[in-house]
Amino acid sequence: MLQLFRNFFKSKIGIVVTLAFLGLIAFAFASSDVANTGTFGGVAGGDRVAVVGDRRIDSNELSVRATDALSRVRQQDPTMTMEAFIADGGLQATLESAISRAAVAELGQMFGLRAGTRLVDSEIASDPNLRGLDGQFSSENFRAFLRQQGISENLYRNDRAMGLFAQQMITPLQLSPQLPGKISRRYAAMQLETRSGKIAAMMASAYLPEEDPTDAQLRAFYEENSNDYIRPERRVIRYAIFTEDAFARAAAPTDEQIAERYEADAALYAASENRTLTQLIATTQAAAQAIVDEVNSGTGLEASARNKGLSTTAIPAVTRAELANSTSDAVAAAAFATAEGAISAPARGELGWYVIRVDDVERIAARTLEQARDEIAATLTAEQTRTALNDGIVRVEDDFARGRNLTEVAENLGVEILSTRPVTAAGQVYGTQEAAPQELAPVLPVAFEMEEGNPQLAELVPGESFIIYDVADITRSNVAPLTEVRDEVTQAWRFAEGMKCAGEATARIMERVEAGSTLAEALRAEETFVPAPDDIRLSRAQVEASGRVTRPIALFFTMAAGTSKPLEAEELGSWFILQLDDISTPEIEDDSQVLAQTRQQLLQFVPEEITEQFVNATEAEVEIEINQVAVDAVAALLTGQTS
Repeated sequence: MLQLFRNFFKSKIGIVVTLAFLGLIAFAFASSDVANTGTFGGVAGGDRVAVVGDRRIDSNELSVRATDALSRVRQQDPTMTMEAFIADGGLQATLESAISRAAVAELGQMFGLRAGTRLVDSEIASDPNLRGLDGQFSSENFRAFLRQQGISENLYRNDRAMGLFAQQMITPLQLSPQLPGKISRRYAAMQLETRSGKIAAMMASAYLPEEDPTDAQLRAFYEENSNDYIRPERRVIRYAIFTEDAFARAAAPTDEQIAERYEADAALYAASENRTLTQLIATTQAAAQAIVDEVNSGTGLEASARNKGLSTTAIPAVTRAELANSTSDAVAAAAFATAEGAISAPARGELGWYVIRVDDVERIAARTLEQARDEIAATLTAEQTRTALNDGIVRVEDDFARGRNLTEVAENLGVEILSTRPVTAAGQVYGTQEAAPQELAPVLPVAFEMEEGNPQLAELVPGESFIIYDVADITRSNVAPLTEVRDEVTQAWRFAEGMKCAGEATARIMERVEAGSTLAEALRAEETFVPAPDDIRLSRAQVEASGRVTRPIALFFTMAAGTSKPLEAEELGSWFILQLDDISTPEIEDDSQVLAQTRQQLLQFVPEEITEQFVNATEAEVEIEINQVAVDAVAALLTGQTS
């Protein structure tokens, strides 16, 4: 609950950035994240987006970082586009994270800390992801990793060095977290407090304009809020599914082929035995022979084993070859030379000396060619069909490699090409709640990485069904034209106007309250009817139990007694005025369990809090310059707005 109240007023993007940055520090900064350093002054250079001390952050680095960050976001939200990512503050958050990292490294160097070449080499060599099959550092794996990430070795080494600076600077701060007793007591008291007051709501729905917007008003509102109308990328996918039936089925095997297979697998059709056994293993031949003698004298094998502190093991029906494979040829020979119900002579195996009792013998008669014909014919047919399928798959791949299109290959296979309506990466038919065809689910991620007219082959059910597909049409993520979303924009404009008027009413009411009116009197003075305020009496325990904290309640629990505050809550379609009359807090004894639990809960957040404060202080200590023109240029490049 404590963390819940601490995060009331943190934005989503702020939480993501904070956690991501702290996570990078904790793990010496993920190696897939790249960085750059240098000794350039100022931000006048067109390719530098920021300079932190003597370290520069280039446009290319910011672009790579943003692309990598978007890839991680897409793991949770496949429909996220670069346009939406930047509109939500993703690029700015990426830049701030890069600046924080560079600032920590810069300050560390100013304090005399070092991350030399040998130390960086050691860090790289110890990375398990860069080791070969022999467990040692592999230069080949390292180069392959760099190619996969699209970065140079120099950039990667600089990133490792900055991670080492962060370790040296921040790890000592987190080793022994301390928390003053007054803070623990204050937070414990907050958990037990009860607050009383009033809340009034000025709903936007009460202030909606009756008339429609003019074309100029609508156009201005649309342009100001264009990021709200970004549409996801959608693609039309053509595909055809086929099985082995698409290829000429193999002809029935001939008598000669069946006879050849019968001869080749003669051992399968010869007479054989399956034996069910009980085994006992002794450490020496003499001990094993003593057990055999005792059993032959009338003592049971299990009883003899117990007398000597040993145990027996039941072996289900096995062939001689199977027994030899798990023990030894000598043990198998002894077991299969012993009559049913008898005990074998001791035989040496992998674990010692074996004594085997034959519990049951199942004799399987030999089969003639005629008796095995149907089984062999079925086996040969399946093998030849599989060969035809494999050859057919190779032909499809070769056809695509030679430049044949989906239509040509589908005609050769004799299968029908199907086509989707425009679908999104999330698997939805664009503009509807309908899902894309289920059979496309395994290939949809690849389809959204392909270029048009570049057909691919994939396996849907291993060895059973396959799909060939291509992308016929790509509509990139863009802002929907006003003509397409006019009704949606009109509704948004009406709501925005309602919120604006509700805000103006809130301001008037607050003026009356500050002039001495009661909240109820101030509400009644409005021309538009506003419901009377509701009384509130809540404890933090009640809020926690509810499982849902709205922003008005969050504000209510941060206010000072005797104050009134306005709050715009667009997500709730209303403005609110909250008035806190009283805070009731019980006395907390020194030996209170609540006090002890609160201290324990808070301690886990101390390292994070110290780290965040340290990073903020570091940024204040180091000179930071940002080239906003270059940042905007990166944003334009990432969204395809420049050539």
